[in-house]
Amino acid sequence: MSENTATAATPEAGDATTVPQTDAVTTDGAATPGAGDAAAPAGGVSKAMIADIEEAMKDVVDPELGINVVDLGLVYGVHVDDENIATLDMTLTSAACPLTDVIEDQARQALTTGPGGGLVNDIRINWVWLPPWGPDKITDEGRDQLRSLGFNV
Repeated sequence: MSENTATAATPEAGDATTVPQTDAVTTDGAATPGAGDAAAPAGGVSKAMIADIEEAMKDVVDPELGINVVDLGLVYGVHVDDENIATLDMTLTSAACPLTDVIEDQARQALTTGPGGGLVNDIRINWVWLPPWGPDKITDEGRDQLRSLGFNV
């Protein structure tokens, strides 16, 4: 993300929220200072690693295409605050997609459950539409998966 702040409506709240992006990393590997820090902040809460969150998000599958949201290029950025709450900047292949709740539920399951309670304490998804998603955002692995399903990408 090239901006320091992202604003979008969340499906649950219906209100616009502003999320500071101070310790974020984008899926193209550009990190801002502090991205991925795992050191425990003053409150004693250990922060999840950005790479671990991105890996866990590969368990979140787009219900229509059957490919994970990371390889589809739908995860634009990840931020973990001092309370170990992850804010994910995500988009969808279409702004009219009716499956935001399904993807949000899968993301929450992937990141907050498991041995020891999960990677993060909670998640927030900041649905963003700029830049718009396009096939250029799909990873090489995602392209291979789509080709194996018969898509021409």
